[in-house]
Amino acid sequence: MVDETTGTPTRPADGRPPEISSMRRRIDEIDATIIGLWQERAGLSRQIGRLRLASGGTRLVLSREQEILARFRAGIGDEGTQLALLVLRAGRGPL
Repeated sequence: MVDETTGTPTRPADGRPPEISSMRRRIDEIDATIIGLWQERAGLSRQIGRLRLASGGTRLVLSREQEILARFRAGIGDEGTQLALLVLRAGRGPL
């Protein structure tokens, strides 16, 4: 928005630049996508666990979890490890 008298940009009544609202809407869209993917991943992980147990395997495969931890750490940094642990737990439940 622009002040018609001065030609300078104006801000909404709350004082925020208008770009913030559109950025927040995009963040909300991204969050919805993350939630959907999280739910899909957790469901697939639970199915794999059931199939593994039904075929006489173990509840989890440590080497696979280590691969996932490493991938998240490499892609995100140190916080990636904590995020990966949450993702893994969502799929298999607590140990």
